[in-house]
Amino acid sequence: MLSLPNSWIVATLDSCYIQDEMNPKRTVAAIGEPRGIAGIFRRFARPSFGTIIPPKLRTGFARRVGLAALTLVVIAILVGIGTWFNLLDKYFVYFPDKELLTTPGDVGLTYEDVFLDASDGVRLHGWFVPGTTDVTLLWFHGNGGNMGDRVQNIRMLNSRLGVNVFIFDYRGYGQSGGSPSEKGFYRDAEAALQYVRSRPEVASSGRLVAFGRSLGSAVAVEMATRHRFDGVILESPFTSVKGMAQATYPYLPVGVLIHLFEARYDSLSKIASVNGPLLVLHGDQDTIVPIRIGRELYEAANEPKRFYPIAGAGHNDTYHVGGAAYFAELKSFLETITTGSPDDAR
Repeated sequence: MLSLPNSWIVATLDSCYIQDEMNPKRTVAAIGEPRGIAGIFRRFARPSFGTIIPPKLRTGFARRVGLAALTLVVIAILVGIGTWFNLLDKYFVYFPDKELLTTPGDVGLTYEDVFLDASDGVRLHGWFVPGTTDVTLLWFHGNGGNMGDRVQNIRMLNSRLGVNVFIFDYRGYGQSGGSPSEKGFYRDAEAALQYVRSRPEVASSGRLVAFGRSLGSAVAVEMATRHRFDGVILESPFTSVKGMAQATYPYLPVGVLIHLFEARYDSLSKIASVNGPLLVLHGDQDTIVPIRIGRELYEAANEPKRFYPIAGAGHNDTYHVGGAAYFAELKSFLETITTGSPDDAR
């Protein structure tokens, strides 16, 4: 699930204010004085550093000391801004929920609680749900809630396709430790992949498929550039954070604003490095990630590939609205893939 908060903060040259997400032209509430960020720059900006150094510090050794001190101040400000950028990611990109309200056992599924450690020591929590076939889906979920919100979907995949499912919560989600970040998510995905490949269902002759939905599609793409899967399924994917921003807010200077975020998730630049069977599914009524964005990513991918538009589906209801035809498409794709080498990381 890729979602945005009910309101978003826009910084312009003349003001800093909150605008309604559904009606960007309507100002909801002002923050501080109309100077906003521009006021900060006007207060400190000068033609040169020399003009903000007192006259007595503009010559000789004293000047060098003054410049060094000013440099340290600038570095401190940049470090502070970097910390603020990470906060922006937390408030605009990631929407975790720590409480698991549902487990596979609540819907009658047998499952294993799994705890594993990422390479930086962050403790992760996942579920392995056994199926009846030799196919295992390694599921990378979206940016909202936690894996407990996907239990009904797990049940339907298990009952209709008979696949094994391993789903896990990224750092900061559910019972996993740590805090969300793009680099951290990739570490988590590596740990999950290592665990799945150690299981007998996969280690012997099982087929392993990366299944990424929404934000998880970017994690799946990253993993597929590093490791070879028997198949890759991307549902409701997007090209990149920048591409999403440009499509959603074409009137904003996205090229500048994107530097306020650590997260990039640039699948468009990576998808050409993914080899092997690919299936992209996208709701044709998706208002969060329009289907044209998913198709753009698909067009940049290598063959063999297939694109399946889900008629009438939005962003978060694909498997409900898609119904039998949706699961038939998944089954057809899984029947075409063959087993590759066991752990042929690139």
